[in-house]
Amino acid sequence: MTMPVADPLYPVSLVIAGRRCVVVGGGKVAARKVAALVDSGALVSVVAPDVCDEIKAMDVEVHERGYEHGDLASAWLAIAATDEPDVNRSVHADGIAARVWVNSADDPEFCAFTLPAVARCGPVTVAVSTGGHSPALAGWIRDQVAGTLGPEVGALAEMLSEERERIQESGRSTEGLDWRRALDSGMLDLIREGRTAQARERLEACLS
Repeated sequence: MTMPVADPLYPVSLVIAGRRCVVVGGGKVAARKVAALVDSGALVSVVAPDVCDEIKAMDVEVHERGYEHGDLASAWLAIAATDEPDVNRSVHADGIAARVWVNSADDPEFCAFTLPAVARCGPVTVAVSTGGHSPALAGWIRDQVAGTLGPEVGALAEMLSEERERIQESGRSTEGLDWRRALDSGMLDLIREGRTAQARERLEACLS
């Protein structure tokens, strides 16, 4: 029986673009993990005796063989997603020895990190984790939140980023400005209605 993670987790968003990541496993579960890594710009190596066509169709390096010690060399992180617990745990042990972060799918006891349920809208990413207690619940909450994320949320994020950059270029600090007041001012509704110019004016007024 697998045990969920008991201790509080430290959430991070990893920058893995151009970094080597290893996925051990070639089935449907592995395919989902590979796709997420590829979408994040990782250089993915897949190791498994049998690799599904979905993975082969992705821009990844495929090694159709069993996992071997040394496969994690130069990797930044790894995911063990086979249906063989002994293999998954071997990957985890090798990760500890090589100081490579390893996630063992559906086995939080042998994870250096867990994978949250994710929803994206432009530059906005919402991640929900239950620390392995219930991936189904994490996915359900993610879907509830995702239902509130329309394209206007991404547009709002871009507008805030542009204003932040403009303020910094003027030599002012963005720390201490009342960004929350701006967000509570109805900007999102204005963007949703297509009144982008008015939303920008309101943002500048709140931060002036």
